[in-house]
Amino acid sequence: MKKPLILLALMLYCTLSFSQGLSNSGLRILQQKEDSLKSYARQIIQGINSDDRFTADSMFTRMLVRALKTPHSFSYPFDSLETISRLYSPDSFFRIFTWQLVIPTINGNTIRQHGAIQMKTYDGSLKLYPLIDKSDVTINVADTIGNNYGWIGAISYRIIQKRSGNQNYYTLLGYDENTISTSRKIIEVLNFLNDEPTFGGRYFSYEEDTLFKTSHSRYIMEFKKEAGPRLTYDEDLDLIIVEHLVSESNEPKKKWTLVGDGDYEGFKSKAGKWVHVEKVFNYVTPQGQAPVPNPVRDQSGNLMEDKLNAGDPAAAEAEKKPVKKKGKG
Repeated sequence: MKKPLILLALMLYCTLSFSQGLSNSGLRILQQKEDSLKSYARQIIQGINSDDRFTADSMFTRMLVRALKTPHSFSYPFDSLETISRLYSPDSFFRIFTWQLVIPTINGNTIRQHGAIQMKTYDGSLKLYPLIDKSDVTINVADTIGNNYGWIGAISYRIIQKRSGNQNYYTLLGYDENTISTSRKIIEVLNFLNDEPTFGGRYFSYEEDTLFKTSHSRYIMEFKKEAGPRLTYDEDLDLIIVEHLVSESNEPKKKWTLVGDGDYEGFKSKAGKWVHVEKVFNYVTPQGQAPVPNPVRDQSGNLMEDKLNAGDPAAAEAEKKPVKKKGKG
């Protein structure tokens, strides 16, 4: 009987902590606004045409800002906004809202990420930083440092908090649908300098790699649209784990040919930086015992063509056909 009581106590604690500081009238206002926001949030994704989606995005943005002006809104979770990413930093110093607007065009889709950072304030007043996606006009995306008005847009799905000296820094894992042929996953470091958000910095190091590589300001993983390589954080190992990419056509410069090969590299936190690990499961487990799902390389590191062709019905069918023997003469 103890377990149910403990679970009930935890649920009550979470409910009370989220509503802390909110008056009853403030809670009712936010609940009402959330109902309206939910409808616009769906329309941003499901709108029939560009005008519908633009209008929904505009209405959602304005209504969200008005809702967040409610005193102590920081503690209100907006749980029903399923198409909007809402993440609190582990220390509850801030939370980040991110979403995307997909506009159908003749040549494919135009994709824009939108977002905002809400800071926790002592008096419950609103302190909000809009996030302006400038990825389309940024020349060197992997090596640019910017503020919230020069954000490299992505839908955040994880925040990792680290501390070096007296400085907290927050690593965001994000997803970007990018173009008609490729998608991207991004590792982005956010910190607050002079109380202002700053994205990027020399946080990624390859100092322990066999071959020298220049450090950069963020990690960009770009791959074939239909592929789904992993980029995640493992709390037990304290590692960001990144699935290694390989070109299906042996053309690694063509990002639309890159797929995960079932091998893993990653980044470990060290002295305020993310230090690259060339082979994650060599680093944490004996070789050959890593939990690698359906690898496309053999033990010698060679590509297995049958695995690469697994997603190609024509190639698979060709492999099934028996080879005709040549007749005599």
